[in-house]
Amino acid sequence: MAKQVAGAKQVAGAKAAAAKKAAPTTPSVERRSVLAGKAVSVNGVSLEEMPPAERVSLRAPAASIASLSRALGVTLPQKPKTSATKGARTALWLGPDEWLVFDAEGSDILGDCAKAKGLHSAVGVSHRNVAVSVAGAKAAATINSGCPQDLSLEVFPVGACSRTVFGKSEIVLYRTAADAFRVECWRSFSDYVFTHLSEGARGAA
Repeated sequence: MAKQVAGAKQVAGAKAAAAKKAAPTTPSVERRSVLAGKAVSVNGVSLEEMPPAERVSLRAPAASIASLSRALGVTLPQKPKTSATKGARTALWLGPDEWLVFDAEGSDILGDCAKAKGLHSAVGVSHRNVAVSVAGAKAAATINSGCPQDLSLEVFPVGACSRTVFGKSEIVLYRTAADAFRVECWRSFSDYVFTHLSEGARGAA
């Protein structure tokens, strides 16, 4: 009887090993950029997708701003069109109680928000958005090919940001230097925005 039990266990073990060996392995998934291979340099303007970043859409009342600022390590701006940066983390003012916070090093913004005691809503939008760098002497003219906003340095200085439109797409526009901008758009509109920017750069001369 003992031999029969041992034999049955050996058979069962062999079948399990064979099934495990025959089971199809899950192929690794390669994440590809939606704008992979796209870059433009024309008329002194360069366009390229910016590296991946962690992003959070943050909503909070005024009473929670101090607590969230401490948790995030960057003071949330409270004036229209303003931004704040500390290290790799930047907060863009989008409304009286709304910010887009992104971290170029990919650190856990949502985790930091969770440390704040104040009432707030934080939603991860890292994979929803794509950022395009627009840089060069004609960067403002390129963006103005599809955006009605006044981008003169007097009105839209370095560090200024706003939610606006580019062509038929909503964007978040952030001026990183006198001749450089970060254009944030939804991934589903990124090809349209990039193509429109490319045409704008070609006509910027």
